[in-house]
Amino acid sequence: MAFVRFITLVFFAAISVPLLAADPAILVYTRNFTPDGKGYVHDNIADSVAAIRKLGEENGFTVDHSDDPAVFTAEGLGRYAAIVFSNSNNEAFATDQQREAFQQFLRSGKGFVGIHSATGSERRWPWYWAMIGGSFDYHPPMQAYTIRVASNHHPATAALPAQFVMEDECYFHKEMNPAIIPLLVVDQTRLRDDKRAERRSNSFGTALPVAWYHHFEGAHVFYTGLGHKKDHYRDPRVLQVMLGGIQWAIGNLTQEASQ
Repeated sequence: MAFVRFITLVFFAAISVPLLAADPAILVYTRNFTPDGKGYVHDNIADSVAAIRKLGEENGFTVDHSDDPAVFTAEGLGRYAAIVFSNSNNEAFATDQQREAFQQFLRSGKGFVGIHSATGSERRWPWYWAMIGGSFDYHPPMQAYTIRVASNHHPATAALPAQFVMEDECYFHKEMNPAIIPLLVVDQTRLRDDKRAERRSNSFGTALPVAWYHHFEGAHVFYTGLGHKKDHYRDPRVLQVMLGGIQWAIGNLTQEASQ
């Protein structure tokens, strides 16, 4: 009888192991490359990676960091639920095979998060522009401006005040994807901008999106333009936006803004 009980315990232990799912893992990717070495590299990258690691420790996801494009293979990406481009810029990939691995990862239903200068990556690849939501054009001088929550029905914005002021760069984008769903917006008419006359028009009018999400070819895609300064990665508002975006991208949270 004791032997039967032992076998029964071993059996139930064996079938229970798969039920104890491991924490989801994300890859934080920060490559910035130009052949001439003249591309702008943010000095906030280490701070952003450290902040995301801390968010993972506190909220149940694991974080790997790389700036090596060789990770972009089916095998290299296999363990991740989402990829975060944190202040990446210029050339994200070295080969078309790496771009294809990235596409297949997203098309398999995984998640993507772009932070700040991530829209400056892959400036010659239209698919990337459509996926992330636009391609970096320029930004006015650093200044304090009012950010309005366009929707609080998303994990990234649910805990934010209706509006708040930040001193940051405010990015303007070209090739904006009209399918993105704005979460944070700025009244672009109130920005101090020497290039106002050259500004490209977009389908969003005066309410310039600075954070958004959408579904793209099966992927959960989230982007926030906040986060130029090192100390932004200790700002609770920026951290809340990043955390909600990451959790939504990896599928931990399903709440979404009304479309």
